[in-house]
Amino acid sequence: MSKLIISQLYIYPIKSLGGIALKESNVEFRGLRYDRRWMLVDADFRFISQRENAALALLRISMGNHEWIVHHLKNPDLRLSIPFIQQDEVNQLPRISVKVWDDLCEAIAYPSYVNQWFSRILDQPCSLVYMPEDSLRQIDLNYSREGDINSFSDAYPVLLISEESLDQLNEQMHLPIPMNRFRPNMVIRGGYAHQEDEIKAFTIHDVEFEGVKLCARCNVPGIDQETGVSSSEPTATLVKYRLRDKKVLFGQNVLVKSTGTIQLGDEIILK
Repeated sequence: MSKLIISQLYIYPIKSLGGIALKESNVEFRGLRYDRRWMLVDADFRFISQRENAALALLRISMGNHEWIVHHLKNPDLRLSIPFIQQDEVNQLPRISVKVWDDLCEAIAYPSYVNQWFSRILDQPCSLVYMPEDSLRQIDLNYSREGDINSFSDAYPVLLISEESLDQLNEQMHLPIPMNRFRPNMVIRGGYAHQEDEIKAFTIHDVEFEGVKLCARCNVPGIDQETGVSSSEPTATLVKYRLRDKKVLFGQNVLVKSTGTIQLGDEIILK
């Protein structure tokens, strides 16, 4: 019997922008380090995602020297350097309350030049915010315990998907799609299609995880991450075999139970 291993790791430092592929990552209780600790909000301080503005797909991010470098996929000359907020600045900068779905979170706002750049590119007023360490966003208590916290991700710290699940989907598609349509954090291989549905407690090295809820998909997988163009696929195909209670399910939402470091090739030990 083949073993389950990590085949891909991704973070999305600014919610709904392009991801960064990693060879290894520190795992924190909120998820992989840096994942969705930054976010764009609209004039009402509500989160902005590709659901409302597919142009976010064309903004890519890379790490510089204590900064993020954001550039536009179709126009590399459109670039912005976003400095990390240092710990000694956290208590000096003003806080604002921002909204992710029904959750209110305390965040630190970036200066106007950053917000003006994003507003111009996305053609809507928006601001960039950062979630500091002392901003504690509780995960839905129906699927977690008191004190389990999240970043600005939709609802859970880690999204787990298997390569075999995507392979099964692509076998039924007229044109195959890449994994980035589903924006996972951890991709595994070595098992069978949708084995992640059944995965509950597991460890990687000494890092403990718990699968708690299948991921109900929105319209984002229908957005081509290379063009920003939306289509009915893969939802139209997934509806045929992954529809449960009027929701299309693809991937497993995962909690982090202990911290540590994971890397590509690590084995997943099921409990």
